[in-house]
Amino acid sequence: MSITNTQSSRGPSLRRAPRLFTHSIRGWLPIAPFIGFVAVFLLMPAVVVFQRALGRVDGPKAPMVEAITGQYRKSFIFSMQLSAITAILGVIIGTMVAGSIVRLGHRRGIRNAFTGYSAVAANLGGIPLAFAFLAALGMQGLITKLLKTTGVDLIGMGFKVSDFWGIVVVYLYFQIPLMTLIMLPALDGLKPTWREAAANLGAGDRQYWRFVALPLLLPSLIAGFLLLFANAFSAYATAYALSSGSSKLVPVQIRFFLQGNTITGKENLGYALAAWMIIIMTVSMTGFIMLRRRAERWRR
Repeated sequence: MSITNTQSSRGPSLRRAPRLFTHSIRGWLPIAPFIGFVAVFLLMPAVVVFQRALGRVDGPKAPMVEAITGQYRKSFIFSMQLSAITAILGVIIGTMVAGSIVRLGHRRGIRNAFTGYSAVAANLGGIPLAFAFLAALGMQGLITKLLKTTGVDLIGMGFKVSDFWGIVVVYLYFQIPLMTLIMLPALDGLKPTWREAAANLGAGDRQYWRFVALPLLLPSLIAGFLLLFANAFSAYATAYALSSGSSKLVPVQIRFFLQGNTITGKENLGYALAAWMIIIMTVSMTGFIMLRRRAERWRR
């Protein structure tokens, strides 16, 4: 009787196992094309890059070591400085813009217009953006000419749209809207009851923002900084078009090597630069994802 009861009790569970397996497979089927896309266009190229970067060479230095020494280290420093400055300015200005939009929440038309523009501008870049800024702030640009008539000579002051600060101005065009989109949900998540509770305890506006709102918004602010940093660090076409390929940015340097402009014994140096770039991007995006999850807890 005990053997029969054991077999009868195992019977339903054994019959249920194939159904659970089939249900699990069906659950993964809708995202199978996306997984295949990621594997083919992201994971496999990354694996190839690291294989080439870590391969054996005849030179005195390994490619991964040489990629962060000498002039190539200066390229990474230049790229990281540019990315950090545009990220900081984007966080400050984008948060201010998002706060203004939230205060206009009762005017849905204005908010929808700002949100729509931010969504478009955050994804604008490349040759069209570079041409627009050259036409506006170049040596013969419209804004340059208009400012010169008022006594402000940008070119005489040393400003060039292809230099460091010129690229900063161009990058802010898509950095500020991106930060605006990030901060809108975070600012909407600040409940009015929190301000009322702080006021009932005797806190003023400054104390509310310092001790209540800012600690709640801090994960979103840091996450936005990391995303903007990664966004600027990976930008390529805009800076390349502005500088005609002479920029010291790491993506432009990688293009130089992948075009075949290599020195004997340094064939894998371009892959090493790309490998370090992947590492920096992975760290930045991992921090962004973790902080976004932390920030979303307060909006549930």
